[in-house]
Amino acid sequence: MDIYETSHPLRIDLVYANAAHPENIFGTALYRKNARLWLHREFAQVVLRAALIINEKWGGILVLKDGLRTVEAQLAMQETAIVRANPQWSAEGPGRLLSPPGRGGHPRGMAVDVTVAGVDGKEWDMGTPFDHLTDKSAARDCQDFSQNILENRKKLQDAFLEAAAQLGVEVLPLPAEWWDFRFPADYSNRFAPLSDNDLPPALRMTDF
Repeated sequence: MDIYETSHPLRIDLVYANAAHPENIFGTALYRKNARLWLHREFAQVVLRAALIINEKWGGILVLKDGLRTVEAQLAMQETAIVRANPQWSAEGPGRLLSPPGRGGHPRGMAVDVTVAGVDGKEWDMGTPFDHLTDKSAARDCQDFSQNILENRKKLQDAFLEAAAQLGVEVLPLPAEWWDFRFPADYSNRFAPLSDNDLPPALRMTDF
């Protein structure tokens, strides 16, 4: 998606390629140093359209934090100390926060984690950081915030829903995470999850 940084109002901040990134709650680099943020070509069109809507309506810049998370990267995430200490994050059910390897939209490039920044580069206040998994405040229906934060979250969600409507597709704003947008499972599950072993070197997310 970095090829669109010059043509669209978006920015790539691939959090999990940097162990020292302040938003990397896992404390280790899940991706290789030179990894890039990839999305399925159909889903990428939704993200690009949402970026244009955010910029046209509110002057924002869409910031992409994570996209394709290969099976190997998912496994590496599951093996981190913080995930082992919080098995409820991976528990089956509608509120599951982390999918097991091969499950969900990320290993198909059909889910994206995002936020919005202003023209000054400062990210909008969304109430919690990206991938804030420690309590229910990350949920879309959490109302325990100022009106400004609630409006920021709504603008982001509205942009994705409008983009999907314009393209004639359906997008799911994940209920448990305000930053996560994806194709519904009944569509993404038609596609196989991606393993780094099956990808050309330029597309691989890990060196495991």
